[in-house]
Amino acid sequence: MNISQLAQRTGVSVHRLRRYEAAGLIHAERSAAGYRDFADRVVREVTFIAMGRALDVPLPVLAELLPRYRAGTLRLDQLADRLRERVAQVDAAIAAQRALRRRLVEHIAWCERRQRAAAPGRSPSSSSSSSPSSSSRKDRTP
Repeated sequence: MNISQLAQRTGVSVHRLRRYEAAGLIHAERSAAGYRDFADRVVREVTFIAMGRALDVPLPVLAELLPRYRAGTLRLDQLADRLRERVAQVDAAIAAQRALRRRLVEHIAWCERRQRAAAPGRSPSSSSSSSPSSSSRKDRTP
């Protein structure tokens, strides 16, 4: 089947299929005219890759798993282990984003305190001007 047919059967764009081929994930024979000719088994491989990408599994990880998937030797427990690794990565990213959010909220509060302290009729020295990240820094931006 040609690349358009493969795209139609898998729901994966032609552009993405070309990227998968360039990365060595899928392979096509070439016709005499130079057109790609994908074997029927590639539908299954592209589906595996697309499902992995939908779970944000990096292409290098999929490239590592694909030979065993093709050979039928990739066990479900091995796949589940890889997905658990991905969950751990996602959890770490969430924790990092939550920490960043806390710091941002602290800086917003610091800015608001500084703004209130600088309001007409108030002396900037009469309120706390410490940065949320360092209580020793006075009258400086965060």
